[in-house]
Parts: sequence; C-alpha cells; structure tokens
Amino acid sequence: MSEIAQLVFHPQVASNKPENVVNTNNACPFCQRETLAGILAEEEDRIWLENKYRTLDETYQTVIIEAAEHDGDISTYPRSKNRAIFNFALKAWKTIIDSGKYKSVLMYKNFGPYSGGSLRHPHMQIVGLNKIDAYANIRKQNFTGHMFYKDHGVKINISAYPIAGFTEFNIILLDAEKIEPFADIVQTVVNYILNDYFKGRCTSYNLFFYYINSQIVAKIVPRFVVSPYFMGYKIPQVNDSKRNTEIEKELATKLAHENSAQ
Repeated sequence: MSEIAQLVFHPQVASNKPENVVNTNNACPFCQRETLAGILAEEEDRIWLENKYRTLDETYQTVIIEAAEHDGDISTYPRSKNRAIFNFALKAWKTIIDSGKYKSVLMYKNFGPYSGGSLRHPHMQIVGLNKIDAYANIRKQNFTGHMFYKDHGVKINISAYPIAGFTEFNIILLDAEKIEPFADIVQTVVNYILNDYFKGRCTSYNLFFYYINSQIVAKIVPRFVVSPYFMGYKIPQVNDSKRNTEIEKELATKLAHENSAQ
C-alpha cells in the first residue's frame, strides 16, 4: 500500500494564534497594520505577508490581507475593490508557483464560524507544500457537472462528484485575460451562498483555487457541520436533482442580472 501524504500540524503553535471568529472582542492583528512583519508586497490597503504562526511542517505559509476594514468580505466589497483583490491575490499565487520551490502551492479563503478560520478580518492564504502534491487526492471529475451559466469567459457548474459533499460550485476561468468578470462572478456566488442558499441560514464558506487543465478554477463550498458520512467513511453526499435544478435557476437569474452590464 502506498504511503498516504499527511501534513504535520503543531497544536502548540496553533494554541497561541489570535482568534476572533468566536470571541469577537479579541484584538485583531491584521487591524494593527503598523506592527506587521514579513511583508512581501503591498498595494493600497492590500498586504501579502509571511504567516507569523507557522503551524505546518515542510510548508511556506503566507497570508493575503484583503482590505483594511475588519468586517469586509467578498460579499460586501464594491465591485472595483473585489476585482483589485483578485488581481493582487492571483499574482501572488502565481509568484510562488513560478518560483519552482514547492511541490504544489495552495490558495484558499475561510469565512465564517464553520470554515476552519480563526480571524474574522478578511484574508486568503497561500501555502507552498515542500513535498506533497495537493492534487493527488482530487480528480478531474470533482470539477465537472451540469454547466448552467457561461458568459464573459467564465462558466459555472455544480459538482456532480464533490470532494466533500452537497453543493460545490465550480467557477472555471476559460480566458486568462478575464480575471475581472471571474472576480465578479465569484462575488455573486458568495452573495448567493450567504443570503439565498439554504434560505439564508448559511454563514460560512470556503473558497479554493486550482489550476486544472491549465485553467484557473475557483471552488466555493458552503460550510455547515461536516457530514458524519464524509468524516467516518469519506462518502460525500449530493443534493437530489430537483434541488440542484432550483439552485441553478436561482443563481443563473442572479448572475444574469448582476453581470449583464460588464
């Protein structure tokens, strides 16, 4: 049997990390911008820096602070600001990939109490893995499904073979020059997840970025308590076809309305 790749986690480091997702009155290090160190790049109020709390062995952990405002999010930024954040983050991600130092490079975002994040201040993470291929346990099928929207060099499907389960939105950038509409469409989907999906009772999501078939893919996963079927048996669940059709119609209408003026 081949060895299963695992990341070695340091709980003693994690226990000292600041936290204000649950304890909202705790101080926020990202708001204290004058104290930040290890800065790699800055652009207006966007900062890319090395992660002070390196909880994982054999990795290079960095953070993108998206904005100065503590309570910001993709779902609430003005469109122009969200576009600038995407351009900044994707450029930083590509910089680490192009360095050639790492087996694979991850970029992702946690938002909300069920997302696995510890700080409310809006940020993404870029992590270089020294020895692990992050794509080894995922398949091309995880990014396939019924395409219900295609416009501005971007298409969307709901994964027919999700990684973890239920509704995983795959947003595929077909044209590398179309980053701005890509950012707009991700913003619309995030808004839908937080305000319309599951009758507005979803408070958390993860946003993951991949290179698949030389294309950038954003996978947005609404987050709830993790299914015991997945935790215990690695069996993902999917919605019935009726619910998926409802979601596709609702979101396609929202996308057509909000992105018609691009």
